[in-house]
Amino acid sequence: MIDMQTSSSATRPLKAARLRALPAFLFNEIDNLKRAAIASGKDVINLGVGDPDQPTPGFIIDAMDKAMRIPANHQYPDCWGTKQLLNSAAAFMRKRFGVSVDPHKNILVTIGGKDGIAHLPLALLDPGDGAIVFTPAYPVYASATILAGGVVHAIPASADSGWLPDFHSGPTLEALNHAGPRSRVLWMNYPGNPSGATASPALYRDALNFAQRHHLTVASDLAYSELYLNNDPACIPSIWQPDIGADIRTTRAIEFHSLSKTFNMTGWRVGFAVGHEDVINALRQVKDNVDSGVFNAIQSAAAAALDRFNDPEINAIRTRYAERAAIVCDALSRITTVTPPRAGIFVWARCPIDSQTGRPMNSWTFSKKLIEEAAVVTVPGAGFGETSADWFRVGLTRETSRIGEAMGRIASLRF
Repeated sequence: MIDMQTSSSATRPLKAARLRALPAFLFNEIDNLKRAAIASGKDVINLGVGDPDQPTPGFIIDAMDKAMRIPANHQYPDCWGTKQLLNSAAAFMRKRFGVSVDPHKNILVTIGGKDGIAHLPLALLDPGDGAIVFTPAYPVYASATILAGGVVHAIPASADSGWLPDFHSGPTLEALNHAGPRSRVLWMNYPGNPSGATASPALYRDALNFAQRHHLTVASDLAYSELYLNNDPACIPSIWQPDIGADIRTTRAIEFHSLSKTFNMTGWRVGFAVGHEDVINALRQVKDNVDSGVFNAIQSAAAAALDRFNDPEINAIRTRYAERAAIVCDALSRITTVTPPRAGIFVWARCPIDSQTGRPMNSWTFSKKLIEEAAVVTVPGAGFGETSADWFRVGLTRETSRIGEAMGRIASLRF
């Protein structure tokens, strides 16, 4: 019989140190409040997590149905990606951004954008290496760095800069020059989650030039590339497009694309990465050891989606989000500061002024108030970074009528 009390492991925590180092996952905190409101019988309108409310377009489902009936697709998929999807992704890059890439060297299929993003630090970081993250930011850039044993160098942006970094002056440049020599990866995310900020070609050039000086790999998360809300696809560039000047043969960078939001395919879990051959191969080596790729039938459906990325059904998705954004911005502008987003599926707004203090409310306090008094779920900006503690995020992924109802409930509150 083993005496567990004498074992040296008896006093060790069950979870590994890398898990204990993670911050609480933002959406778990919100879910706890939401569940409590539902349990109390409230009619909760969830404008928190960005999960499209509309179904996947029919032509994508039809492609999936046909592909599922092919017996060869029932076997293990190729982790690199099917020839069909790799070619469709390359064609998409060429038609949408004017980028020519070798589908067999520069593209890797991923199990959604999050999969590639979360595994990249394992491919590029040794324990103690740094990753530069501009905040407010999607939490996975930081958590994936921590899980790989890396160190997060969080560099805050602010409303004054349009939530964009400045590579030329001020505190941002000072922080970059401090973190650059200690880092291996520089994360970019535009259109940004949660801010909705969009990058110009000049900003990407600045990032690439900085990365080259410090021998960094630039990792760009372009999950919302097709969700421009102003009928102007040029407002969302790719880091690889010709006018930016990055040569995919020599520039150490990678860009992540996701089909989740553009095509209402969040549950399908499929995306792709486009990058320098060495960076793609490093990520592939990690994935070869941790997963078996994307179901071939899903890859066939994804290829059908990319082949028709500008289909009228996809244009209708963009139009719907633009209408919802207008409703939210109109309502919130009466109580607080809000900038209409140019892209994405979120509205980013400052918390209303607290009548007791004369200052914007703390975002956790504000979000809790909305759930408890209006049964409306939003996401507090404090979970995304220190400079956004008095901002909050509103998702546009609920029925338009429900979004309008939520805005009416918020307008009825006193702050």
